[in-house]
Amino acid sequence: MTRFHTAYAEFEKSSSPFEIGLVSDTHGLMRAEALDALAGCQHIVHAGDIGSPEILKTLSRVAPTIAVRGNNDRGDWAAGLPDAVMARFGDLFLYVIHDVADLDIDPVSAEIAVIVAGHSHQPSEEERDGVFYVNPGSAGPKRFALPISVARLTLTSGQPPRYSLLHLPV
Repeated sequence: MTRFHTAYAEFEKSSSPFEIGLVSDTHGLMRAEALDALAGCQHIVHAGDIGSPEILKTLSRVAPTIAVRGNNDRGDWAAGLPDAVMARFGDLFLYVIHDVADLDIDPVSAEIAVIVAGHSHQPSEEERDGVFYVNPGSAGPKRFALPISVARLTLTSGQPPRYSLLHLPV
């Protein structure tokens, strides 16, 4: 199930860059450092494996939050979360899904500019066929030698989106 979210008016009213905070794989742990890194964002996107509804409540106090269900999000609280969300910020379409391997649309045909996914706990950014694929990594419990991180996506009218990864102390 894909839901559609629009933040067109918010982006259009912004005369300065519009910051979208990207977070994934919190697994029930919302680090203070992650909240500090997301402060000042006009919107937040959580790419799944949230862990508890309290995480979404906390993020919503920072900025309006879009979230998708990850493979570990279970129970009544997670049942209402979509598997994917298409979000519009001005003329830019952003698609959010937990595991990019589950992508079941053609992002080029759908005119999607950015795909946000989590699942791997490995931060990454890559452009394929004009579509920007980003993974903010994991902001939750430390896993193996992977970093703890969140990211920001900066939108400025008339310019391509800019991605910045923010490594958090452990």
